[in-house]
Amino acid sequence: MLRFFVRRLLETIPVMFVIVTATFFMIRFVPGGPFTTEKAVSADVLRNLNAHYGLDQPLYRQYFSYLGNLLHGDLGPSFRYTNRTVNEVIADKLPTSLELGGWSLLVALGIGLPLGIMAAARRNTWLDYLGSSVGMLGLCVPTFVLGPIAVLIFSIHFRWFNASGWYGPEDRVLPCLVMGFFYSAYIARLTRAGLLDMLNQDFIRTARAKGAGELRVIFRHALRGGLLPVVAFLGPATAGILTGSFVIEMIFQIPGLGREFVTSALSRDYTMVLGTVILYAALIIALNLVVDVVQVWLNPKLKLE
Repeated sequence: MLRFFVRRLLETIPVMFVIVTATFFMIRFVPGGPFTTEKAVSADVLRNLNAHYGLDQPLYRQYFSYLGNLLHGDLGPSFRYTNRTVNEVIADKLPTSLELGGWSLLVALGIGLPLGIMAAARRNTWLDYLGSSVGMLGLCVPTFVLGPIAVLIFSIHFRWFNASGWYGPEDRVLPCLVMGFFYSAYIARLTRAGLLDMLNQDFIRTARAKGAGELRVIFRHALRGGLLPVVAFLGPATAGILTGSFVIEMIFQIPGLGREFVTSALSRDYTMVLGTVILYAALIIALNLVVDVVQVWLNPKLKLE
């Protein structure tokens, strides 16, 4: 296990280096700058601003300077927020995005797993067709379509929830349902397929021949192996929930990191874009590592090597 972690950690270094380098130069080659969207300023003021943030230096010097600061954990100052660093903005916004992603993941599992299990246990019945229909609906309707529809119905028409904000528990309901429902469709389909594959195995027929009930067969014998596709999907799904939350955060006006990423990209806040990309990349790598370990635990036939 230790060798596995060390090897994966060493593999992460060149990946992160490529991500940082590509993002640094891509954002710099985008037309405009961090101060071009502001009110028109004189050439002297613009020159002083560039000198203050080091933007008057050659690009390669800015790159190596950023890498040096990054090695010390310093993501640099934010061009959009005066007297605030990227570290401070991320520390302020990240908990909101993590809470949104956590609740959305619970919604996805709470809807997808039961639907998938019922569909596999009652194959070719109305329960199976119901699970397949919900899964198809979730796959066909993206979050940027489902979100406004949910606001129109539950916020404007019925007035059950607020249309925007992140204040009380009721403000968590609609955003988490909209985001979780999209991923629950994948989880339901993967759970159904995995369980059906396991239910056709020889050891399942042996368990039934010994008199094991259907619930015991599913939850004691088949579920552990049947969830392997779901576990493999949860790594990129969780990363997608965290990194894709900017759509939900923009629709429901949630003060999270995803919304901050969108506004920083529009305002050419170079350091803020870099900081969020680095954070998201690190989260994705860490989640994939966790998924690999859980897969080995669920299936002893797999080896960490």
